[in-house]
Amino acid sequence: MAEPSSTSLEKSNGPQQQDHEISLLELLATIGRKKRIVLITLTIAVVIGLLLAFLLPKEYTAKTTLLPPKQQSSMSSMLSSQLGSLGAVASLTGHGLGLKNPNDMYVAMFRSRTVEDAMIRKYGLMKEYHAKLLSVARKDFEGYSKVNGSTKDGLIHISVTDRNPERAAELANGYVAQFRNLSNHLAITSAAQRRLFFQEQMKSAKDKLTNAEFALEQTEEKSGMIEISSQARALIETGAQLRAQIASQEAQVQGMRAFAAPDNPNLVQAEQELRALRAQLASLAGKGGNPGAELILPKGNLPSAGLEYLRKFRDVQYYQAIFDILAKQFELAKLDEAREGALIQVVDPAIPPDHKSSPKRALILIGCFAGGLFLGIFLALAAAGMDRLNQDPETNGQMRAIREAFGIKQLKR
Repeated sequence: MAEPSSTSLEKSNGPQQQDHEISLLELLATIGRKKRIVLITLTIAVVIGLLLAFLLPKEYTAKTTLLPPKQQSSMSSMLSSQLGSLGAVASLTGHGLGLKNPNDMYVAMFRSRTVEDAMIRKYGLMKEYHAKLLSVARKDFEGYSKVNGSTKDGLIHISVTDRNPERAAELANGYVAQFRNLSNHLAITSAAQRRLFFQEQMKSAKDKLTNAEFALEQTEEKSGMIEISSQARALIETGAQLRAQIASQEAQVQGMRAFAAPDNPNLVQAEQELRALRAQLASLAGKGGNPGAELILPKGNLPSAGLEYLRKFRDVQYYQAIFDILAKQFELAKLDEAREGALIQVVDPAIPPDHKSSPKRALILIGCFAGGLFLGIFLALAAAGMDRLNQDPETNGQMRAIREAFGIKQLKR
């Protein structure tokens, strides 16, 4: 089969290329014929841009940079070894459960309704934003403020925009102050959460210890002072310590199961230690080693009053051991919290900005010029298309019928 010659290809491609060039030339010619529309539209857009650039009020943005606290303190790793497996909980709650970005929690707190409403009330932002509803003022404030905690430097950057540079700096610094007011009532860090938990548990243990001591005192008053043997006292104290350790270990295991997998090494070790403690108590108790089991005491010729005294004395020893363990954990959490320092540290406080952040006049003028140019070209092409429709007799008749149907008068050119 003979291949087409280059001459035939040039002849076949020539008309298409010529038609393409002619269409571009016709397009430019059409725009040239309607250049008045383009110029008028472009002039209007530029005038609007000038008005926007020079009539819009100036706004200033004040910025502050914050350093969030660390989520894990080394104090717990140094001291928690004194309490055995209880230190595993601190290690799990520190690194293993960390958020992808710990700053997200602080950003959410800055954007909380409590903090934003406090800002609105303190600085009178409802009047400033001309808002009648608190929810509307809250949305306006969110539009004028930004909180960014996802930067690579690990810091939290806050910016607040206002028409007054001094007021913008005051709002930015006040934003941090209102956040601190909220955080003072919340336990945010892991050490603060542990401190609050053990503080509440200590109150409950202290109340139970007081009741047990009062019950022991009442028993002594009724039956007289009883001198128990050294063997019974040793068994009671040992059993109380074991029961207290079992109760504390059970609470720790339950807490670890809430966030650790069943095959977690720390959880497995804690369960093994719990079983070992129960086995030790089982050797002293006669009912399977549960916390309420009776110890195997040398009862001998003890009267019933003596047995009642032993039970009350055992309860006192038990709650005293529980209180001592919780007190150690409470002091450990307080040391961690003190070591973490301030919840939020200000790296760069906000200062009144020395230049405006908006309006950006150059961008406004460039945008209006480009938009006016494109709109003018579109209107010019649309007007040329209408002229062609009016020049076609058939189409002109249809257009005339449409104008008459809608009562539209034809514009005189």
